[in-house]
Amino acid sequence: MKTLIKGLAIAATMTATSASAGGVIKFGHDNKTDPFENPAHACTAVFSNIVTADTNGSVSVEVFGSNQLGSAAEHVQQVRDGIIQATLTSTGALASYYPRIDVLNLPFAFNGNASTYEVFDGDFGKELAADIEAELGDVVVLGFPDTGGFFAVTNSKHAIADLKDFEGIRIRTMTLPSHQKIMQSLGAEAYPLSWGEVYSGLQTGVIDGQMNPVPIISFANFAEVQKHMTLTNHLFSPYTFMINRAFYEGLSDSERATIHTAAENCVAASRGLSRIIEASDRGLAGLMDKIEVTALSDEQRAAMAGAAQPAFEAHVAENMDARAGELLAKFKAEVSAANAASYLD
Repeated sequence: MKTLIKGLAIAATMTATSASAGGVIKFGHDNKTDPFENPAHACTAVFSNIVTADTNGSVSVEVFGSNQLGSAAEHVQQVRDGIIQATLTSTGALASYYPRIDVLNLPFAFNGNASTYEVFDGDFGKELAADIEAELGDVVVLGFPDTGGFFAVTNSKHAIADLKDFEGIRIRTMTLPSHQKIMQSLGAEAYPLSWGEVYSGLQTGVIDGQMNPVPIISFANFAEVQKHMTLTNHLFSPYTFMINRAFYEGLSDSERATIHTAAENCVAASRGLSRIIEASDRGLAGLMDKIEVTALSDEQRAAMAGAAQPAFEAHVAENMDARAGELLAKFKAEVSAANAASYLD
């Protein structure tokens, strides 16, 4: 009921100005509104600047960060309904509308950031975008921006270097069954918890640890309530950048071309800032002074992959449709090719 009331209030406010809004893209996301601190807002800032400048103001962008208009999942529905025109959404938030997005959670898939770019900018990314559009019907997918890079695992008990080290540790996950399966396959206890409760859960001991990209771990100040971090690199989970289809189709050809150019630059900005943060005092370098960091050997990571990947693939086979299986097979093939190419480079 609260969600419904919030949606109606937002709709009423925005409908009141729609007659004079013209080409205004209301862009909602759930991250902090500092383009130098957050990949999502860097993405939206670059997108906004290019769209407004290159259309001479015929299309403008208003960004609403920090959940001003609701949660990430609510943003997806608002874009579908035309209440807002664009959002960046996580795999967790999108899964309730498009369950097949879960195939991206194949654990220990990529060997580096360059491989992720190849896959999401290539044929697989185009096929995934088309499938999302076909299933939802009322959105256009513009790209897959970076959320901050590969996931690491933190905890308050002891360093994690081998499978046995996960035993007895309660790790917070998103409310995605696949994330829970992955943690369980590694030997941990999976504990789904909303994002807003993670810090207090770590602080009070409700959970022992969590998993997120390094920049998010840094910005969330988890080092204040965690002692150990392992660079597992077990997940890469991009945002999906989507825009309302009716709005998009109402633009001129020139305006749509600008939207795509701006989206490409948005994706590039999210990736660039993520890499800069990772290498700076705001990322791994800064965290190393506050938390014990463990890097895995190839053998340790391979052992974890050997435990987690079969469990994940069984989850997909048992709980998702045949089309998801096709997407997962294509994803694996393109990841393997991208990984091989990166080794050659």
